Amino acid sequence: MVTGLLDRATAEEYASWFRALADPSRVQIVEYLARQARPMSVGDLVKAVGLAQSTVSQHLKILTEVRFVLVEAVGNARHYRINQACVGCFPSAADVVMGRPAPSRVGGCA
Repeated sequence: MVTGLLDRATAEEYASWFRALADPSRVQIVEYLARQARPMSVGDLVKAVGLAQSTVSQHLKILTEVRFVLVEAVGNARHYRINQACVGCFPSAADVVMGRPAPSRVGGCA
């Protein structure tokens, strides 16, 4: 076993986060939701990013799987918002992967 190596479970979690952001449209959706700081409908996101509803929905599915984006039911609709816990932990993940010391609070995007 190599000492000082990031443990496998943490590496897998971080890799899933990086995969989720491996598409420029998903990066734009996350950034837009973070700036809006409020739940938004798929229709609102379609207008903002200029993609088809089905494409935006697929991107949101991927982002909700890693919990960068949270979904809530509003009547028959679903609204999406940024997961504020991820705003804090994702930069920490990037720091750790780049060899910087881990901040005191590094953990899952809950």
